[in-house]
Amino acid sequence: MKIDPPQRLYQIKVTLQETDPPVWRRLLVRSDTTLLQMHRILQVAMGWKDYHLHEFRVGAVLFGESDPEADVRRISEKATFLADVLRDVDDRLVYEYDFGDSWEHDIHLEEITELDPDAMYPIVVAGARAGLPEDVGGTDGFRDFLRAIADPNDPEHEEYLVWCGGSYDPDKFDASSINMILERRRMQR
Repeated sequence: MKIDPPQRLYQIKVTLQETDPPVWRRLLVRSDTTLLQMHRILQVAMGWKDYHLHEFRVGAVLFGESDPEADVRRISEKATFLADVLRDVDDRLVYEYDFGDSWEHDIHLEEITELDPDAMYPIVVAGARAGLPEDVGGTDGFRDFLRAIADPNDPEHEEYLVWCGGSYDPDKFDASSINMILERRRMQR
């Protein structure tokens, strides 16, 4: 029988790789958060819609749902805690979302402290830039998207604006809105 890890507070920085300027979030999460719960937190924090498959990686070890058809074995993310894979300050893991666009997120454990018994976790405490649109085509597609929406004369300008709902501000980051969604999800449990 697996014993739950002690409860500690993790400050982690999540950076979407290959974005310039970088898209990142700093979060406070409990060390006894499972990787499946972390996936759900990251979906909210990064602005994703959970349309695609995902996995976590530490070196060559994969966590998530196994795919017998593709002969890919992953350790259960439902039974793996953050404390199992991030043990010491500066430990890292990779979260990949959408195997087609291949959005890789670097998860860096910055600090380990005691939990505040009066605080609710997870929370986003800092970040930069807006989450990226789903299915934009990876980093190259995102650069094309930004170029097109910034130039009213670009032949794809109107099409991209319609596709993203009328507007997109790549510099917008709103921690309070993200935290409101995280709080609503905590209350639904």
